[in-house]
Formats: sequence, C-alpha cells, structure tokens
Amino acid sequence: MSRGCNILMIYPRFHADSFWSYSATCELMGARYPTAPLGLITVAALLPPTWPVRLVNRNTEELTESDFNWADTVFTGGMLMQQPDTLDIIDMCRARGLPVVVGGPDVTESPHIYAAADFQVRGEAEGILDEFVAAWETGATSGVFEAERFTVDVTKSPIPRFDLLKVDQYLYIGVQFSRGCPFNCEFCDIIELYGRVSRAKASAQMLAELDALYKLGYRGHVDFVDDNLIGNKMAVKAFLPELKAWLQQHDYPFEFTTEASINLADDDELMKQMSEANFCGVFVGIESPDTETLIQMKKKQNTRRSIPESIHRIYSHGMFVLGGFIVGFDSEKGSIAEPMIRLVEDTAIPICMVGLLQAQGETQLGRRLMKEGRLYPGYDIIARDSGDHCEIGLNFDTLRPKTEILRDYKQVLERAYSPEAVAGRLQRLTGMLDCTNRMLELPKGDARHKLESMDAVYRIVTSVPEARDAMWHVFTHCAEKNPRALRYIVTLMSLYIHFSQVALRLAERISDRISALEAAAITAAPAETMRDEVVGVRLRDER
Repeated sequence: MSRGCNILMIYPRFHADSFWSYSATCELMGARYPTAPLGLITVAALLPPTWPVRLVNRNTEELTESDFNWADTVFTGGMLMQQPDTLDIIDMCRARGLPVVVGGPDVTESPHIYAAADFQVRGEAEGILDEFVAAWETGATSGVFEAERFTVDVTKSPIPRFDLLKVDQYLYIGVQFSRGCPFNCEFCDIIELYGRVSRAKASAQMLAELDALYKLGYRGHVDFVDDNLIGNKMAVKAFLPELKAWLQQHDYPFEFTTEASINLADDDELMKQMSEANFCGVFVGIESPDTETLIQMKKKQNTRRSIPESIHRIYSHGMFVLGGFIVGFDSEKGSIAEPMIRLVEDTAIPICMVGLLQAQGETQLGRRLMKEGRLYPGYDIIARDSGDHCEIGLNFDTLRPKTEILRDYKQVLERAYSPEAVAGRLQRLTGMLDCTNRMLELPKGDARHKLESMDAVYRIVTSVPEARDAMWHVFTHCAEKNPRALRYIVTLMSLYIHFSQVALRLAERISDRISALEAAAITAAPAETMRDEVVGVRLRDER
C-alpha cells in the first residue's frame, strides 16, 4: 500500500536588508517580494499528483501552527543566503516530530551543515526525486538522495506548479529555459552545480509553461532565471522566433528580463531576436575593470571586447543593463575603486550590484584557497546577522590588506550610488535606449501600471530628497526625447530608491568593519603570525 503525504513546502527567508530584496520598490508596486520560489514549485510538479501540496513563502507570509498540523512532511532549502532560516525551519520541524526534506544548491554544496534534516535531496531534483518518493512510500524515515551531476534531461522537466503561487505578492515571476554555462569563471558555482554544457528545454515545452502562467491570469514581468540565457545560442535562436509568434497571438501579455554573458553584444541577430521577443533588460556580470583580474578569474570573455561599447550595443537594441561588480580579487595590485567607478560611468549602467568576493568551497576559487591554506574555517556557514554577500565577503586571507579592499568597496558604494551619478547615467541611457520595438501600453492587469500615474512618479522622484531635482530632470527629459523608454527609466528610478538606501546602510557597516580591523591591528600579535579578519573571527566564534 502506498504511503500518502501532505507536503508543506516552506521557502526560507533571505536577509531583508539586501540589494536583491528590492524592498522599497516592492512597496511602491504593492508587492511583498521580488520573485517567486521557482525551484520549489518545480519540485511540487515532480511529486505524485495524489500528494496535496501547500506552499508558504517566509519572505511574503507567516508560517502558522495550522500549516505544521496539516503537513505529513516539510520540503525546504535554497541558496547560501537562505541558510540561517533553513536551519531554523529544520529545528521547527524537529521540535514537532515532523520529517523534513532539504534540497537546493546549498545542501548540494555543503551537506554537512544540514545533518539535522531527515532527508537530503542533492543536485537537480528531476534526476533523483523519484527515488525519494519510492523510499517514502515504502516507509523510509531518513535518507540521502543524490543526482548524478550534469545528466538531467531538462526537456523532461515538468511545468512548474504556478497555481501554488499568490502571484500578486511578487514583482515578477521566474521561468527557466536552460541550465549551465559554457564559461569557466573561477569564483562561480553555477558550472559546479549545472555544468559547462548548457542544457535547454524544447521550444514547445517552454511555451507550454508560459501558456500555464497566462491561463492563470498573470500579466506583466517574467524573468528568465537562466544563469546565462545565451549559453546555448543555437537553442535560444531557435526558440526566440517561436516566442515572438506566441506573444503576437496572445497580445503581448509578458515582458522579459534575463541574465547573459557580455558576448551577447557581439551578435546583432540575437539581440534583434531578443528585442522582438519583448526582452527589455539583461543582467551582465562585468566583475572588474582590470584585465589581469579578469584573466586570473578566468573570465576572459570580458577581455576580448570593449565593455562600454558592448553595453552600449545592448542598449541600441532596446534592452537596459544591470551590472554585477566584485571587489577583493587577488590580482588587485592597488586601489580598484577609481577604475571601477570610471567603468560604471562609461557603461552608463544605472543600477549596479557591487559585492565583496566570497569564496565557496565547491568552486575553483574555493579549492585553490583551501589548498593554499587561506580559506577560513566555517567559510560556508552564514551567521544570522551577517547580511548578504555584499557585506560578508572576504571569507579568506586576502593578499592585500583587508582595510584597503574595504575602503575601495566603500568608495565604490558611495560614488556609484550618489544621486548625481545615478541621474547622470539614467540621462545618458535615455539617449541610447532604442525602444522602437516596445509596446507603448502595458497589458491589462500588469502591476506595473501602478508606476504610470503622476502621483507614483512624484513619490519616486521625491523618495530620495537629495536626488529630487536630478531625477525630475531625467523624467522630463525622457518624456520629451524618448517617450517609449519612459516606463523603463521610471522603473530604474524606482529601483534606485531601494539601492540608495541599502548602499548607505552598507557603507556605514563597512566603516564599522574597517574601524574594527584597525583597532585590532593596534593590539594584535605581529603581522606574520596574525589573521587580520576580525569579522571572520567573530563569525567563527558565533558558530
């Protein structure tokens, strides 16, 4: 006799004060969190259809005792920055005698941290979840189920259970076309988790997912969460014309963003296809302005072209760019702040994600630092109050003094997010963003209509008082010179409200960290015998 199961899926909290939380932007849009837990709703679709599933997202709603009372078992897990809350969820389940199953990237990379869970599902769920189901139905009370890496056929991945979502809680909904990336960046764990051969879904399969979302009544922003959408150019070029035709048939219900490597800018045909398929924004990992640093981190694709010219070409196809930058690489021989700020300005990227380098054990960087004896004990453990990766990076002995790296980081934060700098970049973007292919009207039911009223624009422009005049000038200039780009400029302005607040708080905490390091250096043992990372010591003591 099979063993039935009420499945309670709990999505763990991320740190609330993070660049990625978009909290101020969510408030403007009436949302509670940026995006939905795509991984969990995909896992839900892999379970037997007779198993009832309930989803609670701890970032958007309260977990209640009635949820636990309903459940036969709990599924949870996620990324590194969700680790503290995942461990809390495990403790809650153990206290109630409720079996708990943990999966996701962090348990795959650091299973020892989750030893208290009854079950661990490591790797891509499509490759192993059926074994868990079989074990559960035969009465198993614990177990480890590990998929063989890089072998999952994503064309057999099911349509995610979008019906489990409260879609009005989110700024956008995520879908996934492919997994893996052909590049070999030393610091990146994507290639360790999903491989360097990009595995893509079939076009019909991807359109079926969009059909499911469409039939539920969702309209608006959809993000392709691929770590590199163009990792398999042949597949994506075959898919985009079909996506364009689907959009035309359905009166353009969705507008898309994604992440791609900078070599996207080399392919005019591909950028044209993306623009015609209603892609309006791309996140690009730029990392560093220093060629030697890019070579050492094995991100050579960023050295083979002019980064500003590449970003500008993407703009010319009607897609704005968000950029990722990292401070703290070994090859930074001197201050990196000025060159990084200059690159941000030259690219006219309005919103930048700037973080401190964090080494993860299951990466080439982590293995190298471990071999060199430079990776801190407990490098993969996240303390509860430690913030996100932007604050807690440098979990290893650096080659140049930590205080210098942190001063660079603080300078980049303060300069890149100053109101004048962001307004200037938005102004330049207005002149480069060709939105000829863009629909002027958003579809009915799209939550982004909330940003279209002058009242919303006024709230956005005045939310950062010192930026008011500069942002109002950007708005009026865009309305006059490039009206088709106006709603994207307003959206980016709304993002700035959040980013400016986080950057200010982060700069203050980095100042405290510098002061702690300097105070410790005065009373510490000789330099050749001491480890200069005060925060690292504090975190290890907490653990």
